[in-house]
Amino acid sequence: MRTGMEWDQWYHELCTVVAKKSQCLSRKIGAILVRDKAVISQGYNGPPRGVMPCDERWYVDHEMQKAAGFIDMSPMEYANKFKKIEGICPRYVKEMGFKSGEGLEWCVAGHAERNAIINAARFGIKTKGTIIYMDCGVPCTPCLVEIINAGIKEIVVASEVIYDQSAAYLLKESGIPWRVYKHLI
Repeated sequence: MRTGMEWDQWYHELCTVVAKKSQCLSRKIGAILVRDKAVISQGYNGPPRGVMPCDERWYVDHEMQKAAGFIDMSPMEYANKFKKIEGICPRYVKEMGFKSGEGLEWCVAGHAERNAIINAARFGIKTKGTIIYMDCGVPCTPCLVEIINAGIKEIVVASEVIYDQSAAYLLKESGIPWRVYKHLI
């Protein structure tokens, strides 16, 4: 008789816990790298180490303030405006004027899967032959390039949603297997 949860469910839950550390104001995503059923690295999406989260960036980034039209505000207007947009991704602040999927040039967040690979490299841990587990759909093209080049042997995701056309192409051409967590299908 089996006890406890299956590995897929365990790794998925770990990814959701890792995602809670994310400072990204748009989406919270977690990823883990696993070798021989042991987690060897983790990553979540958000700004690089030492870089403030986006809702604090308003205080120091004059170009972002200018793009939103916040430059000529009085100190009181400024303080009131920042209270209203605290905790909101700059791409979703109406004064920035972006539609869904736009404004990515203002985003300084690294993706969870990329950060898991970088964290492994930072500590000299090889990624070749690992499996990456994530709590989102299939990674975007730049992240897939890094996953493939890092020698990761399998991708496990929470949904069949493929981020973009080039991602679909890379999956097909690289032959890297990917699947949805068993307990989610």
